[in-house]
Amino acid sequence: MAAKAKAPKETPLMKQYNDIKSKYPDACLLFRVGDFYETFGEDAIRTANILGITLTKRSPGTASEIELAGFPHHSVNVYLPKLVKAGLRVAICDQLEDPKTTKTIVKRGVTELVTPGVALNDEVLQSKTNNFLCAIHFAKKNIGISFLDVSTGEFLTSEGDSEYIDKLLQNFHPSEVLVQKNNKLKFQEYFGNNYNLFFLDDWVFKEDFAFDSLTKHFNTNSLKGYGIEDLEEGIISSGAILYYLSETQHTKIQHISNIQRIAEDAYVWMDRFTIRNLELYNSTNPNAITLLSVIDKTISPMGGRLLKRWLALPLKNNKRIVERHEVVEELKRETALLTVFQKQIKQISDLERLTSKIATGKVSPRELTYLRESLDAIIPIKEHALKSKNIALKGIGDALHDCGLLRERIEKTIHPEAPVSITKGNAIAQGINKELDELRSISHSGKTFLEAIELRESQNTGIPSLKVAFNNVFGYYIEVRNTHKDKVPSNWIRKQTLVNAERYITEELKEYESKILGAEEKIYKLETELYDEFVNWCAQYIKPVQLNANLIAQIDCLASFAQLAIDNNYVRPTIDDSYDLEITEGRHPVIEKQLPHDVPYISNDVYLNNNTQQIIMITGPNMSGKSAILRQTALIVLLAQMGSFVPATAVRMGVVDKIFTRVGASDNISMGESTFMVEMNETASILNNISDRSLVLLDEIGRGTSTYDGISIAWAIAEYLHEHPTKPKTLFATHYHELNDMQEYFDGVKNFNVSVKELKDNVLFIRKLVPGGSAHSFGIHVAKMAGMPKTVINRAEKMLKQLEKGHKKEEQALKPAEQDLQLSFFNLDDPLLEEIKQEILNTDINALTPIEAMMKLNELKKLVTK
Repeated sequence: MAAKAKAPKETPLMKQYNDIKSKYPDACLLFRVGDFYETFGEDAIRTANILGITLTKRSPGTASEIELAGFPHHSVNVYLPKLVKAGLRVAICDQLEDPKTTKTIVKRGVTELVTPGVALNDEVLQSKTNNFLCAIHFAKKNIGISFLDVSTGEFLTSEGDSEYIDKLLQNFHPSEVLVQKNNKLKFQEYFGNNYNLFFLDDWVFKEDFAFDSLTKHFNTNSLKGYGIEDLEEGIISSGAILYYLSETQHTKIQHISNIQRIAEDAYVWMDRFTIRNLELYNSTNPNAITLLSVIDKTISPMGGRLLKRWLALPLKNNKRIVERHEVVEELKRETALLTVFQKQIKQISDLERLTSKIATGKVSPRELTYLRESLDAIIPIKEHALKSKNIALKGIGDALHDCGLLRERIEKTIHPEAPVSITKGNAIAQGINKELDELRSISHSGKTFLEAIELRESQNTGIPSLKVAFNNVFGYYIEVRNTHKDKVPSNWIRKQTLVNAERYITEELKEYESKILGAEEKIYKLETELYDEFVNWCAQYIKPVQLNANLIAQIDCLASFAQLAIDNNYVRPTIDDSYDLEITEGRHPVIEKQLPHDVPYISNDVYLNNNTQQIIMITGPNMSGKSAILRQTALIVLLAQMGSFVPATAVRMGVVDKIFTRVGASDNISMGESTFMVEMNETASILNNISDRSLVLLDEIGRGTSTYDGISIAWAIAEYLHEHPTKPKTLFATHYHELNDMQEYFDGVKNFNVSVKELKDNVLFIRKLVPGGSAHSFGIHVAKMAGMPKTVINRAEKMLKQLEKGHKKEEQALKPAEQDLQLSFFNLDDPLLEEIKQEILNTDINALTPIEAMMKLNELKKLVTK
């Protein structure tokens, strides 16, 4: 029997590495060795690949051979963001003691675990974007969801069905999502594969554990004060987030001082299709300009993040919307006040992220100076807001905290030329600590003292070129050129011989060296202690500073709206209690910014209500601007309910509570669904969720199937919307001209078309919405514009004429049959009529889904034709 091969002997360093790595198997471990962070094995392969650094091997050719990749420790802020952005969880393992103080292996441990959703590093974060960690809890009825930005302290929670949770995931765009291990497949089924997921044990998602975690963190007995006590699933997901923070070594989190409920009924509902279709802040097209990029005139990072929140969650409360409009109107009118606010906000740093650094003890001396300068810049804002005639601005001015003592203490305590790190020294100002001042005096007087020794010894020995210097090997020494070495006193001790000189030390120099180096070590230790104490003292101001950050963000957003209105000629919308939507000369906020300066945007009027003009049926050729009118209507409503002015000459509207769009193709073929199936899913979602204050925008419904199927489905959907008790306001763009006939049968349907002017050999798109239907699609003309070969165009025109002739003959041939059918219907003794009558009477029309309605019509059709 062959002898068993001996396992390779593990070095002490690799044993230590393997022990620490076993505690963080899911993380990439950055292992500090001297001046480098090293990675080993699979971590090294991934790291080298992501960072583009060299992959080598440790102990190559031996049984203990392992891949190795590393980078200098001072470059961690360059490389760490790349690893995190690639979706890795990174455990930073540091040396916990000075290698000089130990004769054995240096003690090491993980000091921070940085994940995509838990990052405080400025290079990982984007200033105007939140970095949300999300947790999701699946229950029988509802799904709980929570979002935390550990870099700002914002903590939000809610619960609802899968559609609502999907909408929140799209709105908040979390960097990392925590899910129960046994719900991995369920998450992917509901929400797809586009998220960085991390799976936690099922026991973490328990109500008692979550409740205890939250009340312990907030130091309360209940959660009633936060308005979330009835959100059982929301509480569980929030508890999972706090657990994850503790597991990732984030225990200093006193800046997470509040948790807010995302109140579903307080904000405009937009499903995930609408959020995607309107390209509010993301687009599948990398070159697309989003609404956010057009309207964002914010100056501060806090304002930029809040504007995204306002866009994701437009208001439904009339009073709050009008309050924002009044502030925007005041700032638009009082441009001097707007200028003061903008000038001061430019001087304000990211207060939310500074407070998180104070809480975690990671704030630098220079950042404390930024904090003081930011708080100083708030004082003029407070003073001007208090003088304003606007009640809301006065309220903000009154609520802003002047943080007088904090500003005074920072100015007094932190050195005027504050360093970027406490390790650089000179962080604490003169006069704060007597011992520190004395030690600095010793350290700073060193140069003068050495110059005095140099002069004295030169005079005493008669060596003119004698000099006193320092190196890390000998410390302080005296250097004498060989031509004068015979003049060296006998009590000097020779330490080094050079080619042209000798180096000596003296008792006096050694004593002074001990004094100087001791002073520097004491200075560093004492200054660090004083600084840590001061940062802890500053932490008591976290809540007032966070309040200021939120108020400044609000002013920044409202000032942004005012600037937007000034720059682009936006007007204040009138919000009333009606169910009307009346837009006069509305424009698309994004498209108008993309046009050349000398090309005017063709504005359009839109009027909708729930009775006389509930559905506008828009026909017109491709490329005529039908989709733009639909989108601009939705965007104008959104902007108005965010609190912004709007691109129009006038807007009067009642509040809209839901916006639904079915605009453009959105194939989901990779999931095994055709374009038509996706279209039907999206439309079904709309029809099952409409309300009397909904705005529905449908574009080219039914085009994914055969012409007659498409017309039938589009007609049935429009009829369903018209007959539904809620009568939602609807814009219905279609190329099916047959739908123009609906105006004759339904009072609330009105025909409009996007006008064109037919020239001799061309068609001019006027892009103006006018009453009446359109009889042509001009598809062949669009093909010509696209550069289609002439032979194809000519053949298409011939085929069109043949088809049109055939269609007319078909219509004529059908007429007698239709008459016969009508006669049979009016034969009162016909049993078929009685059967159809009973079938109709027994059908509850209001309870039918669109698909069921189509199936019922199909049954009746079979009765008639059998």
